[in-house]
Amino acid sequence: MTDLLDRWRTAARDAGARPDANATRAGERLLTRWREPHRQYHTVTHLTAVLDVVDRHAGLADRADLVRLAAWCHDAVYDPRAAGDANERDSATLAESVLDGLGVPAAAAAEVSRLVLLTAGHAVGPGDRDGALLCDADLAVLAAPKAGYDRYAAAIRREYAHVPEQAFRVGRAAVLNGLLALPALFRLPPLAERWEQPARANLRRELATLTAGEPPTGVG
Repeated sequence: MTDLLDRWRTAARDAGARPDANATRAGERLLTRWREPHRQYHTVTHLTAVLDVVDRHAGLADRADLVRLAAWCHDAVYDPRAAGDANERDSATLAESVLDGLGVPAAAAAEVSRLVLLTAGHAVGPGDRDGALLCDADLAVLAAPKAGYDRYAAAIRREYAHVPEQAFRVGRAAVLNGLLALPALFRLPPLAERWEQPARANLRRELATLTAGEPPTGVG
């Protein structure tokens, strides 16, 4: 995980963190969270995928360093049993605390916290290029080829193994319908052009299996 820690330290330094060992320790603590055993999709693999999208399209952001830090923190707190947007709110609070402790300017830490909160509903205001890049990167999996999307859906089901089947179908269908109701899943034009239609097709396909009483996509 040396490469990941290097990416964390670089983003923290670019945001104004002090050049000391605390940044490394903070990154290691975040990685420990991302490796929690109850995680099936919200893992280091997801973190890396989000960071990769941000890096590839950093020129579309105003403060790519802050988007990278938000990517690190956006699912740092992840409890499938938490209600509503509690995970996002707790992750945003954690982000601000960690960055304050590293000496990142308060305005930058607050902006990272704001970006993390956007991932609760993925609703981004006009002109918010940083929020758009983070949310687009977070949702990139929705546009994966069928097999990749099905692995994602199966991993989500495993994260919610404690939820009875019918309740899961209802809750998951509500999430999918909420995504489909967004005016656009992806906001940045280069990403929307490639990903919008495949993502909507995947969401509609999974939704059809949930509401038809078939085994959830990718499960069984």
